[in-house]
Amino acid sequence: MGKAIELTDANFDQIVNSDKPVLVDFWAEWCGPCKMIGPVVEELAGDYEGKAVIGKLNVDENPNVSMKYGIRSIPTLLVFKNGEIVDKQVGAVSKGVLAQKIDGAIA
Repeated sequence: MGKAIELTDANFDQIVNSDKPVLVDFWAEWCGPCKMIGPVVEELAGDYEGKAVIGKLNVDENPNVSMKYGIRSIPTLLVFKNGEIVDKQVGAVSKGVLAQKIDGAIA
Protein backbone atom coordinates (compact mmCIF):
# COMPACT_ATOMS: atom_id res chain seq x y z
CA MET A 1 0.00 0.00 0.00
CA GLY A 2 1.23 3.47 -0.84
CA LYS A 3 2.56 5.76 1.84
CA ALA A 4 2.99 9.52 1.76
CA ILE A 5 6.55 10.52 0.89
CA GLU A 6 8.48 12.60 3.43
CA LEU A 7 9.44 15.77 1.56
CA THR A 8 12.34 18.02 2.60
CA ASP A 9 14.03 21.19 1.43
CA ALA A 10 16.59 18.89 -0.23
CA ASN A 11 14.28 16.61 -2.26
CA PHE A 12 11.26 18.89 -2.81
CA ASP A 13 12.00 20.25 -6.30
CA GLN A 14 12.97 16.85 -7.66
CA ILE A 15 9.74 15.24 -6.42
CA VAL A 16 7.26 17.98 -7.42
CA ASN A 17 8.68 18.01 -10.94
CA SER A 18 7.15 14.56 -11.40
CA ASP A 19 5.25 13.60 -14.55
CA LYS A 20 2.36 12.74 -12.20
CA PRO A 21 0.35 15.23 -10.13
CA VAL A 22 1.81 15.80 -6.65
CA LEU A 23 -0.20 16.63 -3.51
CA VAL A 24 1.91 18.17 -0.75
CA ASP A 25 0.64 18.41 2.83
CA PHE A 26 2.44 21.21 4.70
CA TRP A 27 2.16 20.30 8.40
CA ALA A 28 3.81 20.52 11.84
CA GLU A 29 3.87 18.36 14.95
CA TRP A 30 2.13 21.01 17.10
CA CYS A 31 -0.76 21.61 14.69
CA GLY A 32 -4.08 20.04 15.78
CA PRO A 33 -5.87 20.18 12.39
CA CYS A 34 -2.72 18.70 10.77
CA LYS A 35 -3.08 15.64 12.97
CA MET A 36 -6.70 15.29 11.79
CA ILE A 37 -5.80 15.42 8.11
CA GLY A 38 -2.64 13.30 8.40
CA PRO A 39 -4.42 9.91 8.20
CA VAL A 40 -6.49 11.17 5.23
CA VAL A 41 -3.28 12.08 3.37
CA GLU A 42 -1.91 8.58 4.08
CA GLU A 43 -5.13 7.00 2.74
CA LEU A 44 -4.89 9.09 -0.42
CA ALA A 45 -1.32 7.84 -0.91
CA GLY A 46 -2.74 4.32 -1.05
CA ASP A 47 -5.72 5.26 -3.22
CA TYR A 48 -3.62 7.10 -5.80
CA GLU A 49 -0.59 4.81 -5.89
CA GLY A 50 0.77 4.87 -9.43
CA LYS A 51 -1.49 7.77 -10.45
CA ALA A 52 -0.28 10.63 -8.25
CA VAL A 53 2.48 11.37 -5.76
CA ILE A 54 1.38 12.19 -2.20
CA GLY A 55 3.89 13.89 0.07
CA LYS A 56 4.15 15.60 3.45
CA LEU A 57 6.49 18.43 4.39
CA ASN A 58 7.17 19.37 8.02
CA VAL A 59 7.30 23.19 7.96
CA ASP A 60 9.42 23.40 11.13
CA GLU A 61 12.14 21.17 9.70
CA ASN A 62 12.02 22.58 6.15
CA PRO A 63 11.72 26.39 6.31
CA ASN A 64 13.08 27.09 2.80
CA VAL A 65 10.27 25.41 0.86
CA SER A 66 7.67 26.80 3.28
CA MET A 67 8.97 30.35 2.70
CA LYS A 68 9.26 29.87 -1.07
CA TYR A 69 5.54 29.03 -1.30
CA GLY A 70 4.42 31.55 1.32
CA ILE A 71 2.96 28.97 3.69
CA ARG A 72 1.52 31.00 6.58
CA SER A 73 -1.15 28.75 8.05
CA ILE A 74 -1.20 24.99 8.24
CA PRO A 75 -2.35 22.58 7.17
CA THR A 76 -1.92 23.90 3.64
CA LEU A 77 -2.16 21.41 0.81
CA LEU A 78 -0.80 22.27 -2.63
CA VAL A 79 -1.38 20.29 -5.81
CA PHE A 80 1.43 20.48 -8.35
CA LYS A 81 1.38 19.46 -11.99
CA ASN A 82 4.64 19.56 -13.96
CA GLY A 83 6.20 21.47 -11.07
CA GLU A 84 3.54 24.22 -11.08
CA ILE A 85 0.86 24.81 -8.44
CA VAL A 86 -2.56 24.01 -9.93
CA ASP A 87 -4.66 23.88 -6.75
CA LYS A 88 -4.48 24.90 -3.11
CA GLN A 89 -6.38 24.06 0.07
CA VAL A 90 -5.83 25.83 3.38
CA GLY A 91 -7.22 24.07 6.45
CA ALA A 92 -8.45 20.56 7.13
CA VAL A 93 -11.05 19.25 4.69
CA SER A 94 -12.63 15.89 3.88
CA LYS A 95 -10.92 13.18 1.89
CA GLY A 96 -13.46 13.74 -0.91
CA VAL A 97 -12.44 17.37 -1.37
CA LEU A 98 -8.76 16.44 -1.66
CA ALA A 99 -9.54 13.54 -4.00
CA GLN A 100 -11.41 15.94 -6.31
CA LYS A 101 -8.38 18.24 -6.42
CA ILE A 102 -6.07 15.34 -7.28
CA ASP A 103 -8.52 14.06 -9.90
CA GLY A 104 -8.62 17.53 -11.43
CA ALA A 105 -4.85 17.49 -11.82
CA ILE A 106 -4.83 13.99 -13.30
CA ALA A 107 -7.43 14.87 -15.95
